[in-house]
Amino acid sequence: MYKSSVSVKKEIVINLVFWLIWSYYNLVIVSNQGVSFAEITLFQVTGYIVYVSTFYLNYLFVLKRVFKPFRWRRAVLGFFTSYLFFATARYLLEEVLMPSLFGKHNYYPGTGIIYYYYDNLFYSFYPIILSTVLWSVILLVRTLDYNNYMIREQKNMEIKFLKAQINPHFIFNTLNNIYSMVHFQSPNALSAIEKLSNIMRFTTYEAQKSQVHLSEEINYMKSYIELEELRHYEKSFVEWEVDVQNEHIEIPPYLLSPFVENALKHGAFSHENPIRISLYCDNEKLEFEVKNEIGNQKKDQLGGIGLQNLETRLEILYPNKHRLQTLRENAHFSAKLQIQLR
Repeated sequence: MYKSSVSVKKEIVINLVFWLIWSYYNLVIVSNQGVSFAEITLFQVTGYIVYVSTFYLNYLFVLKRVFKPFRWRRAVLGFFTSYLFFATARYLLEEVLMPSLFGKHNYYPGTGIIYYYYDNLFYSFYPIILSTVLWSVILLVRTLDYNNYMIREQKNMEIKFLKAQINPHFIFNTLNNIYSMVHFQSPNALSAIEKLSNIMRFTTYEAQKSQVHLSEEINYMKSYIELEELRHYEKSFVEWEVDVQNEHIEIPPYLLSPFVENALKHGAFSHENPIRISLYCDNEKLEFEVKNEIGNQKKDQLGGIGLQNLETRLEILYPNKHRLQTLRENAHFSAKLQIQLR
């Protein structure tokens, strides 16, 4: 659920701070003799009452309607409304109520109404402009918060979508492998089902998290490779070189496995010509590389989805902190990923 960094309580505090600063510059006198308060007359009090009332009329009511959505016509009408309120309220207080209560006028007797409204156009600028600036700053902060929230949500949705593309690919390959073993009554079918169960457990529970331990991703890749070994009836066609200083380092799920998937799907491999996987990871960086010979088989429609999605995910998850290199040279293909973890 979206929550702005500027809550209603914080907005109230910001307003209180604003009025403390305003009071300091308008009511406090600092001189060589020290600090003193300015003398407040009757009409200064009425002026402040109209000032604050106009400020919050504009802040709480006018501006909300001007910016939903913003229209210049609404802006002009809103300004005119606040100005008219300021001038009218001041007239009622200072030229109607105060004379009846204290027998005093703020303006000279006989001042025309046209001049009165003209003169107050200038004075009304202060509360209208200040309230607009304060309201706009808070709106800007909340808008930036909301935009960042929407960007994060969009990233999460895109990542989930990309995961949804990756997961079926693994599952379909595995099911095809098991189907083949069951069809030929392989004694390894039960072992394959068990490994599929491990993969499904990772897919169902761990992969739904935003981060998993590096060791979990490694175990997932090893289970996938073992299923391929059972399908090909050949052991040790993958050479591992692993140097992990901290297996509890957290990474997004399915960050490394697309490399292995791509090599197993499109590579030519055997015990004599293995797929070479190297992994190095410390607390600062992660380096992962997969090398394989390119197979002669034609790529099907699923080919390349994993690596394409990986590139997109890396741009989202590690902007300016990763480097993905792929190299096709003669009959060999290599993919290398470097990530700055901190």
